[in-house]
Amino acid sequence: MSDLSSIIAILLNAPGDDLPVRACLPALLTALEAGPNAVLVAPPGAGKTTLAPLALLPTGWCGEGGRIIMLEPRRLAARAAAQRMASLLGERAGETVGFRTRLESAVSDATRIEVVTEGLFLRRLLSDPTLDDVVCVIFDEIHERSLDADLALAFCLDLQQTLRPDLRLLAMSATADTTTLRELMHAPVVESEGRQFPVDIRHAKRDLPSARDLPMEAARAVREMLAEHEGDILVFLPGTGEIRRAMTALQDIPALVLPLHGELPPAEQARVLTPEPDGHRRVILSTSIAETSLTVPGVRIVIDGGFRRAPRFDPGAGLARLETMRISRAAATQRSGRAGREAPGFSLRLWAEATGRGLAQHDRPEILDADLSDFVLATSLWREMMGGETTLRFPDTPPAGGIAAARELLVQLGALDVEGHPTPLGRRMAALGTHPRLAAMMVAARDESEAALAADLAALLEERDPLRPRAGGRSGGPPPVPPADIALRLDLIAGGDHPDADRGALARIRQAAGQFRRRLRLRSATVAAGDAGALLAAGFPDRIAQARGEPGSYRLAGGGSARISKADRLGESKLLAVASLFLRKSAEIRLAAPLDPNNLPQALLDRATEQVETALDPVSGSIIARRRVRVGALVLRDRTETVRCEDATDLLVAQAAASLGTVMNWTEAARQFQARAGIVRATLGRADLPDLSDEALAGSASQWLAPWLGGVTTLAALKELDLLAILRAQLPHADLVALDRDLPTELTLKGGRVKVDYTEPVPVAAARAQVFYGTTESPRLAGGRVPLRLALLSPAGRPQALTADLASFWTNGWLDMRRDMRGRYPRHDWPENPAVAAPPEPRKKH
Repeated sequence: MSDLSSIIAILLNAPGDDLPVRACLPALLTALEAGPNAVLVAPPGAGKTTLAPLALLPTGWCGEGGRIIMLEPRRLAARAAAQRMASLLGERAGETVGFRTRLESAVSDATRIEVVTEGLFLRRLLSDPTLDDVVCVIFDEIHERSLDADLALAFCLDLQQTLRPDLRLLAMSATADTTTLRELMHAPVVESEGRQFPVDIRHAKRDLPSARDLPMEAARAVREMLAEHEGDILVFLPGTGEIRRAMTALQDIPALVLPLHGELPPAEQARVLTPEPDGHRRVILSTSIAETSLTVPGVRIVIDGGFRRAPRFDPGAGLARLETMRISRAAATQRSGRAGREAPGFSLRLWAEATGRGLAQHDRPEILDADLSDFVLATSLWREMMGGETTLRFPDTPPAGGIAAARELLVQLGALDVEGHPTPLGRRMAALGTHPRLAAMMVAARDESEAALAADLAALLEERDPLRPRAGGRSGGPPPVPPADIALRLDLIAGGDHPDADRGALARIRQAAGQFRRRLRLRSATVAAGDAGALLAAGFPDRIAQARGEPGSYRLAGGGSARISKADRLGESKLLAVASLFLRKSAEIRLAAPLDPNNLPQALLDRATEQVETALDPVSGSIIARRRVRVGALVLRDRTETVRCEDATDLLVAQAAASLGTVMNWTEAARQFQARAGIVRATLGRADLPDLSDEALAGSASQWLAPWLGGVTTLAALKELDLLAILRAQLPHADLVALDRDLPTELTLKGGRVKVDYTEPVPVAAARAQVFYGTTESPRLAGGRVPLRLALLSPAGRPQALTADLASFWTNGWLDMRRDMRGRYPRHDWPENPAVAAPPEPRKKH
């Protein structure tokens, strides 16, 4: 340790070619001696990434064997930072300073400083939450506000408060929100003043009309800078598509044009970080990967396109959409700083100065826009390990909609129970160190061969599609979309060939697949085999897609729809398990496999709903039963079943309740009984009797109708039921007797029997006038408590008079009616005083 301390002391005090951060290192050490946390703010190129971790090693609190972990947001930055620190010590990476990324590592028992990617550190926290041998965690480039960094910081702060008060935490950045960090970490802020070398920053006169014009404008600016300035050029572009188009436009320049992005193999990335031995000028076309943590040697000029590409998660759709957006002022500062690492530099920003004043201060934190399923599972596991409802502190509160969508997915995958607690399956999934969807896919495998296939699928979906669309050239037209069948990619992983395959992506996929196989404890020689569609369905149950109507159109289990190219043969499948959707105006299926409804994974069946559904055939009126297996909005299995009596009863009752006036046989007698019962309730004061109105019957059909439906399975049979008998059965016998007595269906007069119509507002007894002869006064209903009107009809059955007082009518109204009727019907008897006249004899039938 003494030799190492001497070397570090020499490094920190080396004369000449000074790094600005050296001046503030004593203040940083004092801050971490006095308290557990600190925030270091130093401009780009100040040396904080390489010198600050080394400065901490000789401290007393670090001890002889304490380890320091430094988090980096990207694999390239982790590798480069470790190699730079190791070279300063005269060592190779893996000795005192080492690194770990998802696909490679260089560490040993002697490693004291370990540079790791943020995702790997989260995995370690969930498997070793106490960090027993770790004395300090450094969060480099904390301003980027990645979801993993926010989560790791929250866990470390909680660990520090509960079990490890001795753990030091250091946050470092050039452009961090120091106020938020100071309050969150209860930490002093140590600032390094001054840039290593000045950078002359210029702006374009005007903004580009569209971000699509950026590759050509960047190429024009490169030619201009090559002519006006010395040194290598670093160009920031949003993504690999823009990089390829810019490379095409720069094929003839007198400089070496190199791409730099996260998909490049490590050897090609390392080439960018090494100057050309012959001093040949270089133009590096990079994504945001070179924005922080890296010194690209030889760079004196930065051309900043001013855009970045980032995923934006839509909780409603359950999908992330890649969006091209303006960078923040903090990001612009970081990018310009790349030009002043080794000498005075120049930065050209391809946007107007006025536009720059309107940029956001910082990039939007990932926690506000990301898929939070991994976040929710990790926080649930952490709280369980910490033994209770611990309060985690974040710089920004995660959105409620994103949390709710994540919990719903995790419950669907079986990782959480309905109360939000991790399940044994969820703990197994977390141990695999990947997104919960991919982990669910791997734990759903039924044997070793299928587990190997799941490992290949998980690796493929973690990386970029090796057959992804290639960007076009100068024409700028949309690139052709490769077939969506995931089997084509699996064949490539197994050793197949395709002229458009990305060899670098395939190498990374195979390497990641090997790691997953080791985590699944599989033998390296295990051959991948099984049903890819079933495995994908286990991890993406909400993206099971069912063909509908128009060719290429699918309905998704989680709601919404998706399309696949009509030229894609996979579109002939009735059912697909979709792994990748691309959002434009609508969702486009990019990676999928056919799904056999008779070979659904058990994990999916456990979460599916199976039930027998009855329905009425609109043509025959018969009841049909179907046994259906549903996943979300889709019916994956459907077969005919024998209709159960109780199911038929429920459906017929529902039909009756919905359409009482049409599905039941409402005879005139039934309507009259319904009306009479209503009069008894409303007029005769018997509100205790059942309400037989249409509204009441519809609302209580399951009580009064269901007992009469034994063996009834069609609408026709329902209509054959004796509704009058059913309604009469609702009243007790004594009340039926009283009803028939007080409100008879017919009145017996001297001239015959007259039906009473109780459906009128006031009951009406209508008959030919002759039937009323010999009747001196109006009949009475219910002892006169219910009014009654008499309708006297002509021999042709047309109403001629309506009266509630027959005796008064005979005296005052009859003469006028008699005069009219005698003229029109002379063969009929029209006596002067019908009250005492005998009714005519009924005509004999011949």
